[in-house]
Amino acid sequence: MSSGIRATVEFSTPDICPVVEHATEAETTVDSVATSVRPSTDVQCATEFSIDAEYEPEGDLKPVFSHGSTTRYRIAHGEGVTCPCECLGQFGCPVTRYVAREGRLTVVFHAADYDELQTVVGELRERFPEINIKRFVRAPAGETAEDSVLVDRSKLTDRQLEVLETAHEMGYFENPRRANATEVAAELDINPSTFREHLSAAETKLLGDLL
Repeated sequence: MSSGIRATVEFSTPDICPVVEHATEAETTVDSVATSVRPSTDVQCATEFSIDAEYEPEGDLKPVFSHGSTTRYRIAHGEGVTCPCECLGQFGCPVTRYVAREGRLTVVFHAADYDELQTVVGELRERFPEINIKRFVRAPAGETAEDSVLVDRSKLTDRQLEVLETAHEMGYFENPRRANATEVAAELDINPSTFREHLSAAETKLLGDLL
């Protein structure tokens, strides 16, 4: 039997999280985020995030990996609760989706039942009054869930969207293809390797929603 609730909440204050601040400064969307598990109080928890834009951060933020136009950074968490993700961690609720865009933070997480949801949201609202409840979705009753998902294409950069649209219009995704990577890249005035890089990044973001 299905159970549980998926919650989507939004915060509109850029300084609520350092990742949101960096996304705002870079004028891009950050949705590739991973956080380490803290096995003991002697080990510091760290978060990594990727920025797909030209960006030179100020301060001690250093890159840990770079590929093409995308750079991955790592930040360490301090003591106490200073952001929504750390607050969710107190209740054992991992962040399912994290999107930082235009000074706003959208977080998706799951609660086992309504009581847990009420407790978690109450704590979030107490610590971060600017919280905006976007959506609660209860798991469908019965054995078969609806096979439908929402794809948020706004998470794509303008260039990634242009690459997808051009490739689609030229028949790159058809079988057999009406255009190959070299032809699509020429239409976009970029080299084939750059085309594949943008295409791969866009597909990864969209497949995250679909799957």
